[in-house]
Amino acid sequence: MELRQLEYFVAVAEEANFTRAAARVHVAQPAVSAQIARLERELGQPLFDRARRQVRLTAAGAAVLPHARAALTAVANARVAVEELAGLVRGSVVLATVTAHNVDMPALLSDFHTAHPGVEITLTTADSDRLIEGVRSGRFDVVIASVGADEVPDGLAIDVTTDEPIDAAVERGDPWCDVDSVAVRALADRPLIALPQGTGLRRRLDEAFAATGLVPRIAFEASTPQELADLAARGLGVAIVPRSVARNRADLHPVAITPELRGRLVLAWRAGGPVSPAARALIGMAREHLRVTGGA
Repeated sequence: MELRQLEYFVAVAEEANFTRAAARVHVAQPAVSAQIARLERELGQPLFDRARRQVRLTAAGAAVLPHARAALTAVANARVAVEELAGLVRGSVVLATVTAHNVDMPALLSDFHTAHPGVEITLTTADSDRLIEGVRSGRFDVVIASVGADEVPDGLAIDVTTDEPIDAAVERGDPWCDVDSVAVRALADRPLIALPQGTGLRRRLDEAFAATGLVPRIAFEASTPQELADLAARGLGVAIVPRSVARNRADLHPVAITPELRGRLVLAWRAGGPVSPAARALIGMAREHLRVTGGA
């Protein structure tokens, strides 16, 4: 049993897809499949059910997964211990974010690369659910994700980057163009334009509807608040967006939602446990960047 087999196994288990897992570990998909097959032969049991569109763990795979993660964590911790002893800042770091945020990422990454040229930096995007789980599991070193008001996800430390109300936004010719605020129940009667499930803003909307016993009528989904606003400006529905987006477009009319919904973006990293010198340097520089630019 080899460490790379365990790494590939964990990647497939978390991605539920061989192609995405291969991209994650930077190898060709057939190589991942071959190593998983070797691992299955060695263990004498299939680890994945490949009969469906989404790859799922078998009972044997579910039993192996925590041990595989523990083995990879132990190796990572050993590497960190050696690096700490030698005072090395090298290796690689992974920074992951939601698709829309207020952090000057090019400036942060440029400053980090200048200070630590021996560290390989990877930047990727995902929805907030995957970001939070990814930083907990160690796949990501630091993330920018959306969380609820006053929420600190278990096992993580955070710095707030933005905290603002969520508004409805409509085109200037909409029946609500003279309305200042609407209740959540009123939104149930309109086609809504929202971010996909798994995003923080969508979760706030779904929670508000659940509290009223209603279900939102989602007409369109898009990946960024700006795209939501563009669709609303075309008269395709009511966009649910951060206030900074709703109130800075001449072609949209902002409508406050009552009770107020809030969207909060945070810089998040693992609290406690070993962290590589490179990751610690990135976290520190990101926090300082937010402090200097007023994001925190």
